[in-house]
Amino acid sequence: MSRPLIGITAYLEAARWGTWVREAVLSPPSYARAVEKAGGLPVLLPPLNLGGVDGYVRELSGVILAGGGELDPSLYGAAREDRAEDLQPHRDRFELALARAAVQADLPLLAVARGMHVLNVAQGGSLIPWLPEAVDHDRHVAAGRAHLIQISVSSKLGKAVGDRAEVTAPHHQAVKRLGTGLQAVAWADDQIVEGVELQGHRFAVGVQWHPERGEDNRLVEALVEAATG
Repeated sequence: MSRPLIGITAYLEAARWGTWVREAVLSPPSYARAVEKAGGLPVLLPPLNLGGVDGYVRELSGVILAGGGELDPSLYGAAREDRAEDLQPHRDRFELALARAAVQADLPLLAVARGMHVLNVAQGGSLIPWLPEAVDHDRHVAAGRAHLIQISVSSKLGKAVGDRAEVTAPHHQAVKRLGTGLQAVAWADDQIVEGVELQGHRFAVGVQWHPERGEDNRLVEALVEAATG
Protein backbone atom coordinates (compact mmCIF):
# COMPACT_ATOMS: atom_id res chain seq x y z
CA MET A 1 0.00 0.00 0.00
CA SER A 2 1.38 3.44 -0.93
CA ARG A 3 2.08 5.91 1.85
CA PRO A 4 -0.43 8.78 2.09
CA LEU A 5 0.70 12.25 1.03
CA ILE A 6 0.16 14.72 3.89
CA GLY A 7 0.29 18.45 3.15
CA ILE A 8 1.68 20.74 5.87
CA THR A 9 0.99 24.47 5.76
CA ALA A 10 4.10 26.64 5.95
CA TYR A 11 5.40 30.15 6.54
CA LEU A 12 6.58 32.51 3.81
CA GLU A 13 9.39 34.39 5.56
CA ALA A 14 12.81 35.93 5.02
CA ALA A 15 15.51 33.38 5.82
CA ARG A 16 19.31 33.29 5.86
CA TRP A 17 21.55 30.53 4.53
CA GLY A 18 25.22 31.09 3.82
CA THR A 19 25.57 34.71 2.72
CA TRP A 20 22.07 34.80 1.24
CA VAL A 21 18.94 36.36 2.72
CA ARG A 22 15.90 35.45 0.68
CA GLU A 23 12.19 34.86 1.06
CA ALA A 24 11.69 31.16 1.81
CA VAL A 25 9.00 28.59 2.51
CA LEU A 26 9.59 27.50 6.10
CA SER A 27 8.25 24.85 8.44
CA PRO A 28 9.55 23.45 11.75
CA PRO A 29 10.92 19.97 10.95
CA SER A 30 8.88 18.40 13.76
CA TYR A 31 5.79 18.28 11.52
CA ALA A 32 7.51 16.43 8.69
CA ARG A 33 9.27 14.08 11.11
CA ALA A 34 6.01 13.24 12.87
CA VAL A 35 4.30 12.49 9.54
CA GLU A 36 7.24 10.31 8.42
CA LYS A 37 7.23 8.47 11.75
CA ALA A 38 3.49 7.85 11.40
CA GLY A 39 3.94 6.33 7.94
CA GLY A 40 2.98 9.28 5.75
CA LEU A 41 4.85 11.33 3.17
CA PRO A 42 5.10 15.03 4.15
CA VAL A 43 4.95 17.87 1.64
CA LEU A 44 5.01 21.61 2.40
CA LEU A 45 2.23 23.88 1.16
CA PRO A 46 3.44 27.45 0.56
CA PRO A 47 0.80 30.16 1.13
CA LEU A 48 1.10 31.54 -2.39
CA ASN A 49 -1.75 30.86 -4.75
CA LEU A 50 -5.39 30.53 -3.73
CA GLY A 51 -6.04 29.04 -7.13
CA GLY A 52 -3.95 26.01 -6.20
CA VAL A 53 -6.05 25.01 -3.19
CA ASP A 54 -8.44 22.74 -5.10
CA GLY A 55 -5.49 20.97 -6.73
CA TYR A 56 -3.90 20.33 -3.35
CA VAL A 57 -7.11 18.88 -2.02
CA ARG A 58 -7.50 16.58 -5.04
CA GLU A 59 -3.94 15.23 -4.80
CA LEU A 60 -3.36 15.05 -1.05
CA SER A 61 -4.49 12.28 1.30
CA GLY A 62 -4.55 14.56 4.35
CA VAL A 63 -3.65 18.04 5.62
CA ILE A 64 -2.02 19.52 8.71
CA LEU A 65 -2.91 23.15 9.40
CA ALA A 66 0.26 24.06 11.27
CA GLY A 67 0.82 26.47 14.15
CA GLY A 68 2.05 30.05 13.92
CA GLY A 69 1.04 33.62 14.69
CA GLU A 70 -2.38 35.03 15.47
CA LEU A 71 -5.16 35.39 12.93
CA ASP A 72 -6.32 38.86 11.92
CA PRO A 73 -9.28 39.60 14.26
CA SER A 74 -11.14 41.31 11.41
CA LEU A 75 -11.65 37.85 9.90
CA TYR A 76 -14.11 37.02 12.67
CA GLY A 77 -15.55 40.47 13.22
CA ALA A 78 -13.40 41.59 16.16
CA ALA A 79 -11.46 44.81 16.65
CA ARG A 80 -7.77 45.02 15.85
CA GLU A 81 -5.52 43.71 18.63
CA ASP A 82 -2.30 45.73 18.80
CA ARG A 83 -0.63 43.24 21.15
CA ALA A 84 -0.83 40.45 18.59
CA GLU A 85 2.22 39.42 16.59
CA ASP A 86 2.71 40.75 13.07
CA LEU A 87 -0.27 39.57 11.07
CA GLN A 88 0.16 37.53 7.88
CA PRO A 89 -2.90 38.16 5.70
CA HIS A 90 -1.54 36.05 2.82
CA ARG A 91 -1.24 33.03 5.10
CA ASP A 92 -4.66 33.68 6.66
CA ARG A 93 -6.34 33.79 3.25
CA PHE A 94 -4.59 30.66 1.97
CA GLU A 95 -5.22 28.54 5.05
CA LEU A 96 -8.85 29.58 5.42
CA ALA A 97 -9.44 28.59 1.79
CA LEU A 98 -7.58 25.31 2.29
CA ALA A 99 -9.53 24.48 5.45
CA ARG A 100 -12.86 25.11 3.71
CA ALA A 101 -11.85 23.03 0.70
CA ALA A 102 -10.63 20.15 2.88
CA VAL A 103 -13.88 20.16 4.85
CA GLN A 104 -15.92 20.21 1.64
CA ALA A 105 -13.91 17.30 0.23
CA ASP A 106 -14.03 15.25 3.48
CA LEU A 107 -10.19 15.25 3.43
CA PRO A 108 -8.61 14.15 6.75
CA LEU A 109 -7.42 17.23 8.58
CA LEU A 110 -5.39 17.89 11.74
CA ALA A 111 -5.44 21.51 12.87
CA VAL A 112 -2.63 22.43 15.30
CA ALA A 113 -2.68 25.50 17.60
CA ARG A 114 -3.16 28.39 15.14
CA GLY A 115 -4.53 25.74 12.78
CA MET A 116 -7.41 25.04 15.18
CA HIS A 117 -8.24 28.75 15.11
CA VAL A 118 -8.13 28.70 11.30
CA LEU A 119 -10.52 25.75 11.20
CA ASN A 120 -12.91 27.42 13.64
CA VAL A 121 -12.97 30.72 11.74
CA ALA A 122 -13.28 28.90 8.39
CA GLN A 123 -16.47 27.33 9.77
CA GLY A 124 -17.86 30.71 10.80
CA GLY A 125 -16.70 30.70 14.42
CA SER A 126 -14.90 33.40 16.38
CA LEU A 127 -11.90 33.72 18.69
CA ILE A 128 -10.99 35.45 21.91
CA PRO A 129 -8.51 38.00 20.49
CA TRP A 130 -6.40 38.33 23.67
CA LEU A 131 -6.85 35.42 26.08
CA PRO A 132 -4.96 36.68 29.21
CA GLU A 133 -7.34 39.62 29.43
CA ALA A 134 -10.41 37.41 29.04
CA VAL A 135 -9.48 34.85 31.73
CA ASP A 136 -7.54 37.18 34.02
CA HIS A 137 -4.48 34.93 34.30
CA ASP A 138 -1.42 34.10 32.19
CA ARG A 139 -1.30 30.30 32.50
CA HIS A 140 -2.10 29.86 28.81
CA VAL A 141 0.67 32.17 27.61
CA ALA A 142 3.53 31.13 29.90
CA ALA A 143 6.18 29.41 27.77
CA GLY A 144 7.14 25.98 29.05
CA ARG A 145 4.28 25.78 31.57
CA ALA A 146 2.32 22.53 31.30
CA HIS A 147 -1.33 22.13 32.23
CA LEU A 148 -3.74 19.22 32.38
CA ILE A 149 -6.69 19.06 29.99
CA GLN A 150 -9.79 16.87 29.98
CA ILE A 151 -10.80 15.10 26.76
CA SER A 152 -14.12 13.54 25.73
CA VAL A 153 -13.51 9.79 25.64
CA SER A 154 -16.10 9.30 22.89
CA SER A 155 -14.36 11.72 20.51
CA LYS A 156 -11.82 10.84 17.84
CA LEU A 157 -9.31 12.84 19.88
CA GLY A 158 -10.09 10.87 23.03
CA LYS A 159 -9.87 7.56 21.21
CA ALA A 160 -6.42 8.56 19.94
CA VAL A 161 -4.84 9.97 23.12
CA GLY A 162 -7.11 9.14 26.07
CA ASP A 163 -9.31 11.13 28.42
CA ARG A 164 -6.65 13.55 29.66
CA ALA A 165 -3.30 14.94 28.63
CA GLU A 166 -0.64 17.25 29.99
CA VAL A 167 0.14 19.81 27.33
CA THR A 168 2.44 22.79 26.83
CA ALA A 169 1.48 25.32 24.20
CA PRO A 170 1.51 29.06 24.88
CA HIS A 171 -1.28 30.88 23.03
CA HIS A 172 -2.76 34.37 23.11
CA GLN A 173 -5.96 33.52 21.23
CA ALA A 174 -8.58 30.85 21.91
CA VAL A 175 -11.86 29.56 20.54
CA LYS A 176 -14.84 31.71 21.54
CA ARG A 177 -17.89 30.83 19.43
CA LEU A 178 -17.66 27.42 17.77
CA GLY A 179 -17.98 27.29 14.00
CA THR A 180 -20.74 25.41 12.20
CA GLY A 181 -20.51 21.66 12.82
CA LEU A 182 -17.65 21.94 15.29
CA GLN A 183 -17.91 20.42 18.75
CA ALA A 184 -15.63 21.09 21.71
CA VAL A 185 -14.00 17.84 22.84
CA ALA A 186 -11.18 19.01 25.18
CA TRP A 187 -11.01 21.70 27.87
CA ALA A 188 -8.55 23.31 30.26
CA ASP A 189 -9.52 23.68 33.94
CA ASP A 190 -10.84 27.19 33.23
CA GLN A 191 -13.07 25.77 30.44
CA ILE A 192 -11.05 27.26 27.61
CA VAL A 193 -11.51 24.95 24.60
CA GLU A 194 -8.37 22.89 23.89
CA GLY A 195 -9.75 20.55 21.23
CA VAL A 196 -12.50 20.51 18.60
CA GLU A 197 -13.90 18.07 16.05
CA LEU A 198 -16.06 18.54 12.98
CA GLN A 199 -19.12 16.34 13.26
CA GLY A 200 -19.87 14.05 10.31
CA HIS A 201 -16.39 14.45 8.83
CA ARG A 202 -14.06 11.51 8.26
CA PHE A 203 -11.34 13.10 10.42
CA ALA A 204 -11.21 16.81 11.20
CA VAL A 205 -9.63 17.40 14.60
CA GLY A 206 -8.21 20.61 16.03
CA VAL A 207 -6.03 20.87 19.15
CA GLN A 208 -4.56 23.85 20.96
CA TRP A 209 -1.24 22.16 21.66
CA HIS A 210 1.48 20.67 19.41
CA PRO A 211 1.10 16.88 19.04
CA GLU A 212 3.97 16.79 16.53
CA ARG A 213 6.43 17.55 19.31
CA GLY A 214 7.76 15.01 21.81
CA GLU A 215 7.47 11.24 21.81
CA ASP A 216 3.68 10.79 21.75
CA ASN A 217 2.81 10.62 18.05
CA ARG A 218 -0.62 9.01 18.39
CA LEU A 219 -2.65 11.91 17.05
CA VAL A 220 -0.52 12.27 13.91
CA GLU A 221 -0.78 8.48 13.53
CA ALA A 222 -4.58 8.81 13.71
CA LEU A 223 -4.47 11.41 10.92
CA VAL A 224 -2.29 9.18 8.72
CA GLU A 225 -4.53 6.18 9.41
CA ALA A 226 -7.60 8.18 8.36
CA ALA A 227 -5.73 9.38 5.26
CA THR A 228 -4.81 5.78 4.37
CA GLY A 229 -8.35 4.47 4.52
